[in-house]
Amino acid sequence: MTDDSAAFRGDIPAHYDAGLGPVLFEYYADVLGRAVAETEPGRILETAAGTGISSAAIARYSPRAELVVTDLNEAMLHLAHKKVPASTRIDVADAQHLHFHEGDFDAVACQFGVMFLPDLAAGFREARRVLAPRGVFHFSVWDSHAKNRFAAITHQLLAETFPADPPTFYQVPFGLSDVGYLRDEAQAAGFGRIRVDVLPHTSRVASWSAFADGLLLGNPVADQLRRRSADIPALLRELARRLEVEYGPAPVEIPLQTLFYRAYPA
Repeated sequence: MTDDSAAFRGDIPAHYDAGLGPVLFEYYADVLGRAVAETEPGRILETAAGTGISSAAIARYSPRAELVVTDLNEAMLHLAHKKVPASTRIDVADAQHLHFHEGDFDAVACQFGVMFLPDLAAGFREARRVLAPRGVFHFSVWDSHAKNRFAAITHQLLAETFPADPPTFYQVPFGLSDVGYLRDEAQAAGFGRIRVDVLPHTSRVASWSAFADGLLLGNPVADQLRRRSADIPALLRELARRLEVEYGPAPVEIPLQTLFYRAYPA
């Protein structure tokens, strides 16, 4: 069975925003927004912006910059436009084939998006192409399942439920934790110095059921489960139970870890 791990459509964006946003994305969006603002860019491009959680942080810390927010999934951008100033340009765009001119932007930002690019090299080349010579490409990826146990638990549940044909989504966002590989790919695309920060964070989970909802219905796993005629309510209950066994009753703090890159043109 073919699974599309980059298709965030239908009701997926709403589940993503409500179930995953507060736990997984808001803190790291703030980190990204602060980092982008450090060089006082005049024009900023965000790729794979999702529902605009990171876009809002970028806009907050760089209020005088011209911000262009893009994503491949139009349904995600419908929520993003509610989070950013009216002056923000919002476009449907593929990070591997950007419709902007060479050197258009002083900063390019991508929070947890490069893992979903079928052609990572093309995505890096496009980021370099549209970046001004003194610009910075900021991007972040999740560290491995070992550093993000919630993802390993979710992946294990899916593998046990469908042993002959497990949904593969959770191998994708947590599959680019090799710093050497990403550094080599970025430098091959025309970047020179690469700064990498390991960012552990403890995040609050208010409700296991809400978080489980996001983990199963707030990404393409939702479609993968429906195609397999899964008993989704039962899976949601079981995932919430396993997370509570791992971390304790909610509300509770859980550890996360990501890798944050700054790539500078060669």
